[in-house]
Amino acid sequence: MNRSFAVLLLLVTSVLVGCAAHPAPQLRPYTAEETRQLALEALSRRGLSFDEYQQQRAALTGQSPKPSGFDRHGEMNAERGVKLLGRAS
Repeated sequence: MNRSFAVLLLLVTSVLVGCAAHPAPQLRPYTAEETRQLALEALSRRGLSFDEYQQQRAALTGQSPKPSGFDRHGEMNAERGVKLLGRAS
């Protein structure tokens, strides 16, 4: 009976010592790069429109916002027939 009690006491003591020995990694401060990355991840989860997202992302990264929008070079009228080589439109 004493042997099992001693083993149990030794086991409980070693578990408590093991739990107390691990330092928490959250105690160190974040670096500037980690802070910026966390801010970008939080920004992507906010559900903003594309333009708002690009503006805030440019502000976080320190870049100028890229102009976004559609140009008139790629537009096509659906009513206009397209003639492909060797095929009828």
